[in-house]
Amino acid sequence: MPDHEVVFGFGAHSTVEEGPELLHMVQQADRDGLDLFSLSDHPYLGGRLDAYAAVGFLLGGTQRIAGFANVTNLPLRPAPMLARTVTSLSALSGGRVVLGMGAGGLWDRISDMGVPRLAPDEAVKAFEEAIVLIRKLSGGGPAVTFEGRYHRVDRIEPAPAAAPPVWTGSVGPKSLAATGRVADGWLPGHAADWLSERYRSSRPVIDDAAAAVGRDPREVRTIFNFPGRITDRPLPATRDGDGRWVGGSTEQWVEELTGAVLEHGASGFMLFSPSGGTPDATSLARWARDIVPAVREAVALTGAASRP
Repeated sequence: MPDHEVVFGFGAHSTVEEGPELLHMVQQADRDGLDLFSLSDHPYLGGRLDAYAAVGFLLGGTQRIAGFANVTNLPLRPAPMLARTVTSLSALSGGRVVLGMGAGGLWDRISDMGVPRLAPDEAVKAFEEAIVLIRKLSGGGPAVTFEGRYHRVDRIEPAPAAAPPVWTGSVGPKSLAATGRVADGWLPGHAADWLSERYRSSRPVIDDAAAAVGRDPREVRTIFNFPGRITDRPLPATRDGDGRWVGGSTEQWVEELTGAVLEHGASGFMLFSPSGGTPDATSLARWARDIVPAVREAVALTGAASRP
């Protein structure tokens, strides 16, 4: 996966029965040159494939595309074990994994799995602490002893593989600030995009927190979960009355996404269906073969033209 280039992928929610179809979609996306696929992580839903088992299986059947949980249900995946999981996936796949991180959202269902409920403030502190610990348990070096409030390890040897990039799904101000301090990327919640009030009010929190600890805020990429229709003909309006993107023709998508990169600093896009689910095969093919190459070309041409 490119470290600094704009990245493109798609998101999926897959049941056990849909596993073969999901494998086919990811393999086709790999051949078509997409950078990423993502799976949701809801272990309390028995009909869903486990996100990390599925990511590992799919990476084993592909060559180039990277995968991640969008986002990891941290309360149900202890940080030391999550560190082992993601570093193993990174080592086996040649670095084709991202660590998507969340503080935990559906606490009623999370607690149904036997995990003590955390207050929102506690969950955010545990989330930031987990990111720090996962990095300490990656990249080799001496044994780690970590005495956090929510996570502890005693003389644990780090994995030799480096930790993958960490992207969060932060929503609240405390979680956004944690993203600015310790994360590498941000996936705005509720499929908010660069023209939304949620983005306009949230991104400065990340930037200020990053700057406060001596980081360049640009180190924290913004990758958008982006649902919408891909239509044969241009739509009269590509956004609804609330300003949310609804979709349009290939040309309208290319214009919108190119502007998002050049004018708003977008670092990536994950395609979802209009309802927020897995894109259909036809839309995914048009995304990968028509829209993405055209956006890459437009961004590259503009960048080349702006250089002296």
